[in-house]
Amino acid sequence: MPSAEAKLKKNRCANCFDCPCCMHTLSTRATSIPAPLPDDPAKTTMKKAYYLACGFCRWTSRDVGMADKSVASGGWQEPENPHTQRINKLVEYYQQLAQKEKIERDRKKLVRRRNYMPLAFSDKYGLGTRLQRQRPGAPISALAGLSLKEGEDQKEIKIEPADAVEEVEPLPEDYYTRPINLTEVTTLRQRLLQPDFQPICASQLYPRHKHLLIKRSLRCRKCEHNLSKPEFNPTSIKFKIQLVAVNYIPEVRIMSIPNLRYMKESQVLLTLTNPVENITHVTLLECEEGDPDNINSTAKVAVPPKELILAGKDAAAEYDELAEPQDFQDDPDVIAFRKANKVGVFIKVTPQKEEGEVTVSFKMKHEFKNLAAPIRPSEEGDHTSEVIWLIHHVELSLGPVLP
Repeated sequence: MPSAEAKLKKNRCANCFDCPCCMHTLSTRATSIPAPLPDDPAKTTMKKAYYLACGFCRWTSRDVGMADKSVASGGWQEPENPHTQRINKLVEYYQQLAQKEKIERDRKKLVRRRNYMPLAFSDKYGLGTRLQRQRPGAPISALAGLSLKEGEDQKEIKIEPADAVEEVEPLPEDYYTRPINLTEVTTLRQRLLQPDFQPICASQLYPRHKHLLIKRSLRCRKCEHNLSKPEFNPTSIKFKIQLVAVNYIPEVRIMSIPNLRYMKESQVLLTLTNPVENITHVTLLECEEGDPDNINSTAKVAVPPKELILAGKDAAAEYDELAEPQDFQDDPDVIAFRKANKVGVFIKVTPQKEEGEVTVSFKMKHEFKNLAAPIRPSEEGDHTSEVIWLIHHVELSLGPVLP
């Protein structure tokens, strides 16, 4: 719904309700109840009735005595807060007070801004009307606020201060001796979720209107391009634009870690996963000396010298029995296994510290094809997307050094 309508409804839905016990969404249930015929009250007929029920904790609107409805959608019975008028009057009072403070701030800003021309001088020689003619589109909200006096344009709201009560209602005599039934007493969270009533007993819990939910879009800070833009339909979980980095950068994960010991070379198995549908070429590079990103490394790492080829992502590959496997001619000393768009790679790690966590750093270079950008025609006449090579700094925490 539009934001103005949501603000008017206090950011709550008029048709959906939350369970007051477990906070899950309530659903409408139908049942049949006997009802007398209008022509002959002595005879009865079955009539449909609707009530609210929770599918998680089995709470129903009948537990608090709410009347059933003859239609599935409609206004349900809601308790009335005896302090509603007092709260609304306080809200109007503070809104008026905020407006007065805003006018006062605008007046001070205007006084500092026009200190070079006295108002009396401009009125005496008619300069004010000339300036207004030269600036027909100038805002007059600040000037109009100067003439606003208390009780002139709007009636001042007066509120009566709350009176402190010295005597309070005494507790029942059996308050401390009566056994407590926990199923009938509300929890602190249930009371705070209904601050206007704060029910003490479970029989006083009424359904709460569900809070409106929103989807947030994300833009790039540099080019202000939409990285993720949600669908307008609130029930849809798809995004119109998917330019998030995780959808294009190969994913690096640790698959197995051996026992790491000081100054001893160990072999760690990593997995590289290709998130795009095209074949991606990946090269792992060691960090150079003086690299500003290589500040947390505590071990020496040896990465494969050869270029790694990752197969494209195919969602139907595991279900396609007729698909022919691709032969990449992998080196068994470098590639441990290959499955669809995932590859297992060996790296060698040598801890350089006797104790503490082992952290290795290296660079990952891969190609990137911006499929969302407009495709430019090449000199040969075919349309190809521009290929960009990206380099990322990768840090892996492999656990503690064993003695």
